Amino acid sequence: MFGKLFRSKKEQVKLFYNTDVHSHILPGVDHGSQSVEQSLDMLRAEMEIGISRVILTSHVTAMTFENTRESLMDAFLKLKDAVTDAGLDIDMHLSAEYRMDEYFDKEYAADHLLPMPGNHILLENSFQQELMNLDELLFDMQVKGYKTILAHPERYTYYSRRRKRYEQLHNAGARFQINILSFTGYFGEEARDSALWFAKNGMIDYLGSDMHNVKHAHIIRDYLNSKEWKRLSVDLESTVKNDQITW
Repeated sequence: MFGKLFRSKKEQVKLFYNTDVHSHILPGVDHGSQSVEQSLDMLRAEMEIGISRVILTSHVTAMTFENTRESLMDAFLKLKDAVTDAGLDIDMHLSAEYRMDEYFDKEYAADHLLPMPGNHILLENSFQQELMNLDELLFDMQVKGYKTILAHPERYTYYSRRRKRYEQLHNAGARFQINILSFTGYFGEEARDSALWFAKNGMIDYLGSDMHNVKHAHIIRDYLNSKEWKRLSVDLESTVKNDQITW
């Protein structure tokens, strides 16, 4: 009897890719993980849904999180030691999520950026309005060899009624990273509608957890068992390139 009950328990659905390109797991550097212990719990949660490689993309933002390569590296080495001690079989790479603001301008000019493998770089727009010189900046970065990825464009509400702008940016070489949390409605219906629009139009290049805490991981875990995700993932497998960002 008990054997039958155990066998009938639904297994956790795992992601169809292994690399999370957007996370706030690095401890004590932004409003994500606040301790090594929280970071380890988040990494375990990543592994539960099939992630074996995590790119640590802490915020780099003027006034609030003016992180440097040195401050991020210090936290990274601390976490790396803890992962080894805990025996977790997960790879990590240090990068950042760069808000395009005055602090970014200084870091970019000084060549202090921490790109992902393959020179991919995760860029965040303001939530109030698009950066005035966005096109010029993206072009300049691409000329210099960066592969620009716009973080969670579905969350920028000023685009929701002018989606042609998405097409312009994508055609100009910007790639799009959508948050799985947006599909769940966590960021509101407008972000959810935009995320579904990206999926329908084949414009999701990367998916990310944007995980700031274990609660986010649990929401994603539950969503992966939904009928909607089962339908979506069939189409997303042909566009999502997470595992192409290689070490």
